[in-house]
Amino acid sequence: MGHLIAAAGAVEAAVCALAVHHGTLPVNANLRELDPDCDVDVVRDAPRQRRIHVCLSNSLGFGGSNSCLAFRHPDNTDALVASGH
Repeated sequence: MGHLIAAAGAVEAAVCALAVHHGTLPVNANLRELDPDCDVDVVRDAPRQRRIHVCLSNSLGFGGSNSCLAFRHPDNTDALVASGH
């Protein structure tokens, strides 16, 4: 696809929203070698099906063009509204 410059954040936001909606953790692109000192569960080889409660999208661009979006599964939002939070 190439680098989308300012539109890259919009594509990432769409991927996050779709991941939450479909319950699919996408694969980490271009990951070839894991750091043995970093104990993190990384999605490799194939997407994983999981219920995603919250997803965070950080877009950091040149010149200070930065944004952060948080996506929450609608079922979790409804529970917060019902409880008055």
